[in-house]
Amino acid sequence: MSRALRRGRRGHNACMTDPTPLRFDTLPLAAPQLATLVQLGYTAMTPIQAASLPLALAGHDLIAQAPTGSGKTLAFALALLARTRTDNGAAQALVLCPTRELADQVAQAIRRIARNEANLKVLSLCGGMPIRGQLASLAHGAQVIVGTPGRVLDHLERGSLVLDSLQCLVLDEADRMLDMGFRDAIVTIDERCPGSQQTLLFSATFPEPVLRLANAALRDPREVLLENRHAAETIVQRFYRAAADARLALLVRLLRHHVPERALVFCNTRQECRDVTDALQAAGFVALALHGELDQREREQTLVQFSQKSCSVLVATDVAARGLDIAEMEMVINAWPSPDADTHQHRVGRTGRSGGSGLALSLVAPNEEHRIEKLATQQGFVPEWADAGEIPDSDAPAPQPPMATLLILAGRRDKLRAGDVLGALTQAAGLGREEVGQISITDGSTYVAVARPKAEAVLRILNREGIKGRRMRAHRL
Repeated sequence: MSRALRRGRRGHNACMTDPTPLRFDTLPLAAPQLATLVQLGYTAMTPIQAASLPLALAGHDLIAQAPTGSGKTLAFALALLARTRTDNGAAQALVLCPTRELADQVAQAIRRIARNEANLKVLSLCGGMPIRGQLASLAHGAQVIVGTPGRVLDHLERGSLVLDSLQCLVLDEADRMLDMGFRDAIVTIDERCPGSQQTLLFSATFPEPVLRLANAALRDPREVLLENRHAAETIVQRFYRAAADARLALLVRLLRHHVPERALVFCNTRQECRDVTDALQAAGFVALALHGELDQREREQTLVQFSQKSCSVLVATDVAARGLDIAEMEMVINAWPSPDADTHQHRVGRTGRSGGSGLALSLVAPNEEHRIEKLATQQGFVPEWADAGEIPDSDAPAPQPPMATLLILAGRRDKLRAGDVLGALTQAAGLGREEVGQISITDGSTYVAVARPKAEAVLRILNREGIKGRRMRAHRL
């Protein structure tokens, strides 16, 4: 690694902030792939795509500074697809992600980008899911594997996954994976690779463990370091002084005052998560908690409801929120200040994505103000202290989310497609297209968001008439 990267400065291949975005048709991509990008509405590249794709498509190893929401998934997806042959069923690309949720998002994104590629299979291998189905899928072959390090290593040790034909290895959110204790698994997986593969490493921050991993896994890497202008330009940060016993009351007032469609509230411990969630629910908010005590099904359903806009407030610990990528997040609130600058940066960076604006609020007790002073010194800004007394108290009902999530007990294994669900809702149930939100299909179930006032009526119709003539049970989360 170069000295420029070790010191956190822009490297010789760093992305410049060019006011004229480059178009995808300036890249050496096959015509069918360019046509797919046009179909999906992709024309101009984001900064990370413009900086990394020419290097990756030229075959270079790459280390890139790229937070979630910057467009990095499309960048490495195009790079790995360019090196993947559909006439060979062996695993040729492997993407490692810190969490199952991020892995599922990445796998879905690659499937969309490769939707016109015949005979290309993208397989997700994550912990918390039955291994039997994964073994069967691997036996039939898959060219692109997306998974968490622990489960991928499990399959390598079983012999169900072989990487002899690997052409591209992607380490996505490397700093998060190392934070979660996956270093040994990643190193072992890298040792099982042929050694000739291209390796692409993406990380939002570059602590020393990430640099050591890059030195071990990458060969003569090119560097793409984006200037972190995100928070200064698109996110407004405000800090509120609050007595410890008045913290939750102020949180409720802030949410009533700003009325965000979706807000993410960060806590430092599971107990704080529970306390905040209880207080918000008592105040009438549709709020859910996300912490380490949830099992995989509870975690999945909590995240689905939040992403489908049927939950207004998600209350989370930092560990539980890793890998979470939700677009259009209007507000982040630190109910308790984060313990360090990197954690604060990750929290605040959840809002103001993709060029949008965001609001980040922090509630600070008197004995916590030293954290903010240290944070401001490390990140080079002057904290904006707002007056909590200017936030009015209101007896108005808490705002309700616009959607409700329905769970249909059928999924990909039952040959259920998003178009089938949409057809049933718009035809049999009579919903307008704008009254149907996100549809998420897993192997055994389907989650669909519908307009909240119509949810109960739609549920009765689905349970009575089914989908495409097939009876399917459904209930509301």
